[in-house]
Amino acid sequence: MKITPIGIWGGYPKANSATSSFLIEHDGFHCLIDCGSGVLSSLQNYVPLEKLDAVVVSHYHADHIADIGSLQFSRIINFYLGHQAPPLPIYGHMEDQENFEKLSYKDQTVGVGISDGNVVQIGPFEVSFCRTIHPVYCLAMKFSVGDNSIVLTADTEWRDELVDFAYGTNLLISEANLYEKHLGKAPGHMAGSEAGRLAKLAGAKQLVLTHLPLHGDINEILEAAGAVYDGPTELARVGYEYYIM
Repeated sequence: MKITPIGIWGGYPKANSATSSFLIEHDGFHCLIDCGSGVLSSLQNYVPLEKLDAVVVSHYHADHIADIGSLQFSRIINFYLGHQAPPLPIYGHMEDQENFEKLSYKDQTVGVGISDGNVVQIGPFEVSFCRTIHPVYCLAMKFSVGDNSIVLTADTEWRDELVDFAYGTNLLISEANLYEKHLGKAPGHMAGSEAGRLAKLAGAKQLVLTHLPLHGDINEILEAAGAVYDGPTELARVGYEYYIM
């Protein structure tokens, strides 16, 4: 498996960047994880849009779905240019029926329902889901091939169930939107120390921090995580390729 950060920010993107999103690939299959603001532009540095095989969205906040409409329109344009393609599956939960229905568009994309405890096969990946603690229904996800896995927490406060969900993962990609001084003051997000604690308790082999705040010195978040978890820890870097064998 190979996973590449497409964007790293929470809420909205900084200039010339994108909100938190990842491209995961294996055996020629390309799956986009979340599709928020700026993601479609960044994604094209790594894969042509028409080569995308699936999209998985964790929840329906704008910083995770803002570019879905643009992605759908790109497929409409290709259709008008005579490039036939099967509908692109976009996996999302059905707790918000209005937003779920928007995942299907003019036979170019089709929404596929996912839920807490659900396990689905997406190309070469076995993908499982765990509900997080967030102001709206949101799903963490685990992508597995054989004995190897990558876990993405999506947006969440601390939740004990995530320890078992992420247990033994090769790579934990955790949200870390809060500085320590804001811990407990902003609903639906974790601080660096909590991301480090999750990695430690889950026995993760590596920790990558994402959904980063747009203010302050984000290296403080990295330091807070590293003070708790002694494994390899870094801030997500757009375009860096992580390989799990």
